[in-house]
Amino acid sequence: MSTTRAPELQQSADGLSRNNSRGGSAYEMRPLATDAERAEAAALVEDRLGWLAHRGLPVPCRGDVPALYRDDQAESVGLFEDGVLLSCLLLDRHPDLGHWGTEGIGRSLLLSHTHTLPGRSDNVVWLVTLWASDYAARLDLPHVRSETPARHALDVDPIARFLNRLQHMGWEARGSGPGTNGERVARLELRSKVYPRLTPFIRCTVPLTPQVESRTDRSAP
Repeated sequence: MSTTRAPELQQSADGLSRNNSRGGSAYEMRPLATDAERAEAAALVEDRLGWLAHRGLPVPCRGDVPALYRDDQAESVGLFEDGVLLSCLLLDRHPDLGHWGTEGIGRSLLLSHTHTLPGRSDNVVWLVTLWASDYAARLDLPHVRSETPARHALDVDPIARFLNRLQHMGWEARGSGPGTNGERVARLELRSKVYPRLTPFIRCTVPLTPQVESRTDRSAP
């Protein structure tokens, strides 16, 4: 399958910047810093999981995903447009991906439990992809990694269609197997790259250093 590499992502970011005529950033990626924002994210996750289940699409096995967003110790961030939450995700700056085998070697930024507002999936995932690649590069991390539920072989729908869309956004499938929570997942990797012209379109207020004391490198002594 054809894949979109860094030059095409750069063109996408440049095009977004040129087409932004609002005078300010069209979108904002920011920490979910208040109880209200975390509750809004938990509600979005519940809506999204219900939307997926109603259509017979894979959902995480664990049933407490919305609760993860209510935890003020988790580093949760959200993509907003005019104050409306479009997507939320959890960041892990020092993930332990030993269960990935050799594919998990090296430093990376892990995106987990990424969910989008029903009906806005493809465009929003594309925006999150651009932001994540740029943000990881600013952290001096070579890759962004993520996992998505995969009940069957990766060349069988519906996961095959989803992976094909992700590959056109720049993600590469690194096989499948047990995920962070033990369920079978597809393992995904994205190269990091700074996109200078992305900033006028997606304003980022996610700090480069974690703001919660417990968010430290678990590999440190």
